[in-house]
Amino acid sequence: MPLPNRVRPDGSLFADAARGLLFGNRGGKFHDPATKELPTRLFATKQWICCVLSFKGRQRNVWGRYYTELFFCDEVTALAAGHRPCVECRRADAHAYRAALVTGLGLPEVPLFPAIDERLDRERRDGRRKRLHRLAASSLPDGAMIATPEGEFLALRGDKALLWSPSGYVASRPRPPGQVAVVTPPTSLAALVNGYQLLWHPSAAEPA
Repeated sequence: MPLPNRVRPDGSLFADAARGLLFGNRGGKFHDPATKELPTRLFATKQWICCVLSFKGRQRNVWGRYYTELFFCDEVTALAAGHRPCVECRRADAHAYRAALVTGLGLPEVPLFPAIDERLDRERRDGRRKRLHRLAASSLPDGAMIATPEGEFLALRGDKALLWSPSGYVASRPRPPGQVAVVTPPTSLAALVNGYQLLWHPSAAEPA
C-alpha cells in the first residue's frame, strides 16, 4: 500500500502509486512512524522545500523516525502547494528562485531563506485551509496553478490550462478568462514572472 505522502497542488496529502519528479519536506517529522497514517498536522516548521529524488547517495526509510518525506508530481505542483527549492540539493535553483522573486517583488535587499519561508507561510495558509488568491487569469505566468469550482487543478502554460493529476497532465483546455482562484502563492508567482524556470512533468508537453 502506498503511503499518504503525495502532495496535491493545494498542499493536502494523499496516497497514490504514481512516482513524482521531486520530493521534499516541511521542516521535520509530523507523521506517526508506527501507524504511517494520514497525519492530522500539516507541517513541522515553516520551512517547506522541494528536493531532487537522489542526492549524494543518501538512503532513508520513508516515514521513519526522522522527518516526513513528501513527493510531488513536478515543481509546478510543489510551488503551488507552497514549497520552494531546497538550498542544499538544489542550490542553483534556490538562488535563481530568490533572485527572481526579489526582482518581481521589488525588494530593497536580498532576504534570507527563513524570511522567504515566513512570507510563503502567510500566503499559502489560512489556518489549516489553503489560502487562495483571486487574480486575473490573463496576468498569470506560465506555471501558475489555479483551482476550479469543481475541485480540479489547472496549470497555466501559454494559452492553455493543463488538467493536473498525480501522474501528470491529462487534458488541455483553453486558458480561462476573468478572475480565477490561484493556488500558487504570490511570492512564487513573482519568481515565475521574472524568469524562474520550473521543472514540468513531461506530460505537460502533450497531455494525454
